Amino acid sequence: MGQTPSSGPNRPGDRKHDDGKKKEKKYEPAAPPSRVGRKQRKQKGPEAAARLPPVTPLSKCRLRLLKLERIKDYLLMEEEFVANQERLKPQEEKNEEDRSKVDDLRGSPMSVGNLEELIDENHAIVSSSVGPEYYVGILSFVDKDQLEPGCAILMHNKVLSVVGLLQDEVDPMVSVMKVEKAPLESYADIGGLDDQIQEIKEAVELPLTHPELYEDIGIKPPKGVILYGEPGTGKTLLAKAVANSTSATFLRVVGSELIQKYLGDGPKLVRELFRVADELSPSIVFIDEIDAVGTKRYDAHSGGEREIQRTMLELLNQLDGFDSRGDVKVILATNRIESLDPALLRPGRIDRKIEFPLPDIKTRRRIFQIHTSRMTLADDVNLEEFVMTKDEFSGADIKAICTEAGLLALRERRMKVTHADFKKAKEKVMFKKKEGVPEGLYM
Repeated sequence: MGQTPSSGPNRPGDRKHDDGKKKEKKYEPAAPPSRVGRKQRKQKGPEAAARLPPVTPLSKCRLRLLKLERIKDYLLMEEEFVANQERLKPQEEKNEEDRSKVDDLRGSPMSVGNLEELIDENHAIVSSSVGPEYYVGILSFVDKDQLEPGCAILMHNKVLSVVGLLQDEVDPMVSVMKVEKAPLESYADIGGLDDQIQEIKEAVELPLTHPELYEDIGIKPPKGVILYGEPGTGKTLLAKAVANSTSATFLRVVGSELIQKYLGDGPKLVRELFRVADELSPSIVFIDEIDAVGTKRYDAHSGGEREIQRTMLELLNQLDGFDSRGDVKVILATNRIESLDPALLRPGRIDRKIEFPLPDIKTRRRIFQIHTSRMTLADDVNLEEFVMTKDEFSGADIKAICTEAGLLALRERRMKVTHADFKKAKEKVMFKKKEGVPEGLYM
């Protein structure tokens, strides 16, 4: 009643205002359907329970897969390692046992023997120079590929098992005989002996360096020479000069080295010596003091004498046997040639016999010059007095006189050797040479 018509809620002006707001709101399309196609029915039963839902692999799943694969590889490798350890454990235990055996062997001596026959991979028949043949075992660390009948082996000192192989097929005694370093003496250090030097060059050096000369002339070169003469006349010195001047292999043997304790060792050493000389050819074999084994044969009454004769027979066989010794030359030396067996000196074995006499006046002068060339002599020294003496001097005696004179000067702290020193040295050397008999006692 007291209200105005414009203040009511259902005024026409207000309805128009609300319709304008509804028109201002934007159009929003309806949401798309959640699935396309026919609706799938849910499966029921055990198949539905066992069916896995599809899973799309993400980066996290990929990393986990790689990690599990690495773990699987590690486990496989560990399994293989454990299997190999179980398989190799017996072999390692055996190697450890052999290693302990080797450690025990290192402190004990080993004997050298020969392999006679291989029975199987682990057993063989061996022999040594001190006893019969034995059936023994071969230790596992020995290289069985290099074992062959006849080779030199190392055996245990007590059980005689094969514990090693001597790689070098050369007998140890023969390898010691080889001259590795050439002697310093040359032909210039030999006073006189021009004829002897010429003969040994023709018989030893020339066939090795120029064999075609002998072929052209139609003769065979000498097989060997023997040097004989008084002691101290230069036989060994000439052999040293030959070793110094030639490039051939030089084997030096003393006759007493060929005499061994056990039966058969001496001939075996001679065979081994010439076998090595043949392998290392061209070579020269120098046997000094050959009268130790080359004496005349007679009825022996002891085993030692018979063994020496067997050694000489093997030497005769090697000098003139069926085997050709073209590049092997033999030099023998002795001061008792009258005691040697005629079979050793006959042509065909020893073709040249070179005598070394006592030095004459010219040779004495040359020897004195050689030995005093490096000495400091006083002005009063007259070497001609000693050169022209009637005493029988050998080359070794002259060298002893020069050395003794230098020692006398050194005793008195003098740097020069006087004539009196040479006189005293000569008297001393001659006194010792005559076995203590003073000079002029029985004149």
